[in-house]
Amino acid sequence: MIDLTVNDAVLDSAVETARERNFRIPTFKQMRDPSLIPAEIVAQLGSVGLWDLDPLNLYRITWHNEPTDSGGGFGPVNTIEFSPELTGVDARIILLVGKWFPTGTHKVGAAFGCLVPRLVTGQFDPATQKAVWPSTGNYCRGGAYDSNLLGCESIAILPEGMSRERFDWLENVAGEIIKTPGSESNVKEIFDKCNELSLFGEDLVIFNQFDEFGNYLWHYSVTGPAMAEALEAAMGPGDTFRGVTLATGSAGTIAAGDYLKQMYPTSKIAAGEAVQCPTMLYNGFGEHRIEGIGDKHIPWVHNVKNTDMVIGLDDEATISLIRLFNEPAGIEYLIDQGVKPDLIADLPLLGISGAGNLLSAIKFARYFELGSNDVVVTVGTDSMEMYGSRLEELNAERGEFTALDAAGAYHRYLLGAGIDHVHELGYYDRKRIHNLKYYTWVEQQGKTYEEIQAQWYDEDYWTSVQALIDPIDELIEEFNAKVAG
Repeated sequence: MIDLTVNDAVLDSAVETARERNFRIPTFKQMRDPSLIPAEIVAQLGSVGLWDLDPLNLYRITWHNEPTDSGGGFGPVNTIEFSPELTGVDARIILLVGKWFPTGTHKVGAAFGCLVPRLVTGQFDPATQKAVWPSTGNYCRGGAYDSNLLGCESIAILPEGMSRERFDWLENVAGEIIKTPGSESNVKEIFDKCNELSLFGEDLVIFNQFDEFGNYLWHYSVTGPAMAEALEAAMGPGDTFRGVTLATGSAGTIAAGDYLKQMYPTSKIAAGEAVQCPTMLYNGFGEHRIEGIGDKHIPWVHNVKNTDMVIGLDDEATISLIRLFNEPAGIEYLIDQGVKPDLIADLPLLGISGAGNLLSAIKFARYFELGSNDVVVTVGTDSMEMYGSRLEELNAERGEFTALDAAGAYHRYLLGAGIDHVHELGYYDRKRIHNLKYYTWVEQQGKTYEEIQAQWYDEDYWTSVQALIDPIDELIEEFNAKVAG
């Protein structure tokens, strides 16, 4: 759980750092609704770039940023709606766009959710301690960014096989970068490195997104309402929200589904994973190329009991789709198939995992035979801004992407998407997946048997996490008041 015990001595040091760095911290309510942000801060943001290392950009940790690289204000949630000409299904599929966060991904919010509760309680001192960010890519970027804005040293840990763009960007932001063996599926190696660092005696705080409930809480309280707002804006009379489909990764974003189920009790939560590493589907293992969705374990913060379905995604489909969406021959072919130019122009807003989330929404719609009044929501965690090198590598390996390649990708992976590797979860299916947490978290990472049981049997376990929003916001407001002094 999130410990809100206050250490006054360390808190005083953190407040002094905030004064020196001249930063204030947004509340969860302000990230959810930027109209609550003070007018003077909004005015100052007019001269700040979206990715600038400026503490004011803490207030841009929201789904409501104006879609511009510099000086933007706030507006509606940024979304894309995909047409049947692209998806091959009648259902309305709406995707929230993560590109318009600082760092180009919503993971900067998940990192904020983990860091700030410790900062405002005095459990983390930015003046003396280093923040350690274990990740398969975007989360450590978000953590390094947040750390920089808050004036503290950071260590980014990520697999060596991640895209070149991630490392290039981190060179200028993180205090230290540690590359671990493998790629997306090699999460244990990241945990092992964290455990190794903890033995060195250096004053470190490890913010592990896979077990930090700040990750869950940020998405429940910010992403969930953003999805609901997008749905309210998009749905007309007769439309029905059917469900949210998300690759689990650290299982932070899927917490938004818990919020949506409270708002729309008949809706479903579908968790996606690569069929090349089918942990939830088949208790399996392996390696895949859907960059950023680390697996081979079940994250501690995944509320499995509330998950209705698992959808397996072929990583070749996601790789083929990013080529279809971004290579000239693919764009030309989509135009020939009747896909509107404005939608085609938005397709680079999907990174590799975003293409996977779109595919999972298509498979969800096919499985339930959804029609034109049925609505599915998903997320584009990041954009192709982080994967240009992957397109270069694919062209070097496979040759130029041709019209024939485009036709194959379109008809096989979009129009031809089926319901293979799609599994509705019954009670004991969910329990089987939940029980997989034991091997990682109780046997290896020091969690208790009592808590893993409470996650399953205690009806108040997850709602008690959700109830921490207001207490944390009160602590943030008290922190800001002390800084203002």
